[in-house]
Amino acid sequence: MSVLRSSSAFARRSLAPPAPLSISSRLLSSSSSISKRTISSVPLSRPQRLATTSRWSGSTPTLYLHQSRTMASESKIKVKNPVVELDGDEMTRIIWQDIREKLILPFLDIDLKYYDLGLEYRDQTDDQVTVDAAEAIKKYGVGVKCATITPDEARVEEFKLKKMWLSPNGTIRNILGGTVFREPIIIPAIPRLVPGWNKPIVIGRHAFGDQYRATDRVIPGPGKLELVYTPEGGEPERVQVFDFQGGGVTQCQYNTDDSIRGFAHASFKMALLKGLPLYMSTKNTILKKYDGRFKDIFQEIYEKEYAKDFEAKKIWYEHRLIDDMVAQMIKSEGGFVMALKNYDGDVQSDVVAQGFGSLGLMTSTLVTPDGEAFEAEAAHGTVTRHYREHQKGRETSTNPIASIFAWTRGLVQRGQLDNTPDVVAFAEELERACVEVVNDEGIMTKDLALALGKKEREAWVTCKEYMAAVERRLKANLKARL
Repeated sequence: MSVLRSSSAFARRSLAPPAPLSISSRLLSSSSSISKRTISSVPLSRPQRLATTSRWSGSTPTLYLHQSRTMASESKIKVKNPVVELDGDEMTRIIWQDIREKLILPFLDIDLKYYDLGLEYRDQTDDQVTVDAAEAIKKYGVGVKCATITPDEARVEEFKLKKMWLSPNGTIRNILGGTVFREPIIIPAIPRLVPGWNKPIVIGRHAFGDQYRATDRVIPGPGKLELVYTPEGGEPERVQVFDFQGGGVTQCQYNTDDSIRGFAHASFKMALLKGLPLYMSTKNTILKKYDGRFKDIFQEIYEKEYAKDFEAKKIWYEHRLIDDMVAQMIKSEGGFVMALKNYDGDVQSDVVAQGFGSLGLMTSTLVTPDGEAFEAEAAHGTVTRHYREHQKGRETSTNPIASIFAWTRGLVQRGQLDNTPDVVAFAEELERACVEVVNDEGIMTKDLALALGKKEREAWVTCKEYMAAVERRLKANLKARL
């Protein structure tokens, strides 16, 4: 069986137990097993939110939904330091809660620092909760995130939002920096749309700048477009871009040497950790200065800091043009890391996910070059279509695997930072259970059944039924280890 493990040990430091955040703690009675464990930061329902402590940031209250429940248990695995939990929206929010309650908390004694990134609450706090969540990941080192809505005009109207808030993923990336790595979850029984891919392809996306921080505008009519750079303490330098004879569009984008260097370090470290060759791809033949800067910085850092380590592992680094690299990727067997600029990484990560069988089988991790911050999430969205069916009381067969792996990849990172191998082993057993239920037992959600060409209703189960099977398999696997 081939189950990809998260490369999460960019830094192997030990964290001293941090001072707790200011929280409002209270003991809630419950007849369920939840009341028997010690946790903080379990999400409250929206009506309960009014009873929580408020911390003010400017004129906007950010409400922290922490609470404590006590237990005395010797059977649970102790997670030494906190994990930051970022809740999300729609169908994935419902699945996220089930994962936490059924697959995480019954097995782990863990302190979760909870932040509600649901769209309504982001709007209520003027998006301050997103900023605070990112700062918490900086503080504690590890975060796990549920999929969230990035609002467009229709969502602004649907939720009656104050404004069209930015992507929470973009906000978090801008605060933390780092590189987004996307990696397929390989299940042998699920056929590949690209049948030759029998080894993993890891996509490293430079999560800063370029089109995602560009300034663009519509040109209303004839006129000259210029680019002006004013050096600090110097005279403006002007470059004529285009002489418009009529209307059109323009865009100005940028990146920084510091960000590119961080991207390079994270990419080289990932390749070494995976033991896979690294390809960095640009279109430097056309964007000679812009993309050429990426190429030059990568080459400089490789030669100065990583060449010997790569040679020792018998792997290599190479720059290739993006169009050539995409063609080579399709006809390859996999087995490499690709370092891509922001837009290229955005597109190619979805291509790789679908090529390996399903967009629901892709992990996404944000890793800073120094290893000081790590965030894991599913690579897919909030599954709105299934959520609409759920709202109507109909059964849904949403694939929860990538969301489960968001938790496990975060736990692997936490365990490696804390030097707690039991935590790492638990996360790996949960990943193994997810794969074995599909691969060995043939229990799967509708998207995976369709990938196998099975359209009949008896070929797939609901999300809850799949989760129950994973829970059963996990318990059996853990028992077998004892």
